[in-house]
Amino acid sequence: MKEIVNKQRTFFNTHATKNIQFRRKQLKTLQQALKQNEAAMHEAIYKDFKKSEFDNYSTEISLLYKDIKEARINVFKWARRKNVSTGILNFPASSFIIPEPLGVCLVIGAWNYPYQLSLAPVIAAIAAGNTVVLKPSELPSHTAALMAKIVKEHFDPSFFTVIEGGVDETQELLKQKFNKIFFTGSSKVGKIVYKAAAENLTPVTLELGGKSPAIVTENCNLKISVKRLVWGKFLNAGQTCIAPDYVLVHKSIEKKFLEQTKQEIISQHFAYENDNYLQIINNRNFERLTEMIDSKKIYFGGETNPDTRYIQPTVMQHVTLDDAVMQEEIFGPILPVIPYDTIEEAISIVNSLPKPLSCYVFTKSDSVKKKVLKEISFGGGAINDTVMHITNSNLPFGGVGHSGMGNYHGEAGFKAFTHYKSVMDKPTWLDPSIRYYPHTPFRLKLMRWLLRL
Repeated sequence: MKEIVNKQRTFFNTHATKNIQFRRKQLKTLQQALKQNEAAMHEAIYKDFKKSEFDNYSTEISLLYKDIKEARINVFKWARRKNVSTGILNFPASSFIIPEPLGVCLVIGAWNYPYQLSLAPVIAAIAAGNTVVLKPSELPSHTAALMAKIVKEHFDPSFFTVIEGGVDETQELLKQKFNKIFFTGSSKVGKIVYKAAAENLTPVTLELGGKSPAIVTENCNLKISVKRLVWGKFLNAGQTCIAPDYVLVHKSIEKKFLEQTKQEIISQHFAYENDNYLQIINNRNFERLTEMIDSKKIYFGGETNPDTRYIQPTVMQHVTLDDAVMQEEIFGPILPVIPYDTIEEAISIVNSLPKPLSCYVFTKSDSVKKKVLKEISFGGGAINDTVMHITNSNLPFGGVGHSGMGNYHGEAGFKAFTHYKSVMDKPTWLDPSIRYYPHTPFRLKLMRWLLRL
């Protein structure tokens, strides 16, 4: 591990990555490598958890192509020196900000979207001019092995390399001195990463999770709301960090909501053979999820099969904050429904839990929209939709508090891997004496006038 990091640091110190054309070339190489291996990527992810070609392309590969294209087009603008105002106090001088790469970066990917959540931060790091060590999750073993193979075949390891392995390898990597660590995963592991980074004062971006709420009000478009909720919740079999974790529904429409949700799930025919549903990633997560299901509170679903790691899309009713399903992020195809009387009550419930990564509100009321946005702190979200905000690269993606720190996507990703160096350039042909000794009453008066404070 140390040798790998040292080789990357040596290469970074040649300043080759600071060349914008070099960065664009590497991004083009990555794009071509992905295109050449699309079929293999589909096969690998299907082996890991039966993800279909359609879902793999729409939720992972297409987003990577989009990121690469945007970075290649905009990197000149993002990396350009920016002139800023200097002010009369430092006249005559010019001031500017230089975006510069941080150096050797470690990206630790997540298992639930193994391509997208591993390579999207890599794209941002390369665009910003860094070298990269990628540690993908070991849980989807076929996709991890394939990413390692692709990168090995197309990139010099002194610039970009993949380290396979599990906890031991990750711990060893975290002992090394990086210039930036980008982690996507659980809050529990995020704390470990943050603590390790502190040993070297390494800056970190933590993309974590949390219990993302969906608030359904009495005056929403119920049919569309349910359709978008069901899609967002059971996409990837619920193994999505920004999936609606639980629903707060107004009591007056609770029965209608439950029935329409049931019918929507039935109409979608979620099943492996229909290429629109996934396995739970492993036995440990399967067991964790099945323990959350209270058979007495199942409104719909609840069927499980440990041999195929299948959990039927499940809706639970009469749920309280004390239930097991409300004690941690679900990260699976279980949807708890909690009724509320007033929007104030719904907001209070959300705010009683750690700050979520996402929040969704379904309503036609402008006042409710404003109230939710004002009174609930969350990473990002949507009004009358779920999940889709992640597809807009103009919206920085990231959490707050327990759900993470820092953000990326689009220019925000470039900034996550960049230091903005501030410089003042002052000529020597004029050197006002006001700041020098002796400090006279006149100079103080002149200082007050210049600063106008």
